[in-house]
Amino acid sequence: MKERVVTGPELALIAGTRAMLGAGIGLLAAGRLNTDQRRTAGFVLLAVGIVSTIPLALEVFGRETRPRPALAS
Repeated sequence: MKERVVTGPELALIAGTRAMLGAGIGLLAAGRLNTDQRRTAGFVLLAVGIVSTIPLALEVFGRETRPRPALAS
């Protein structure tokens, strides 16, 4: 199995994009705003979540994996 190293700021960005994506989907499904407001806000948050996830995913999955150091016995 390949091991990926994710830094703290990268993890925060990933979590933020997931939150925006979830908020966008939630607004699309919620009934608190009128239909036009809900769709506009939902699609904007959904688009931001998707668009910001692409470069983060490429960054995490596109980098070389570092070999694990051998355990000393």
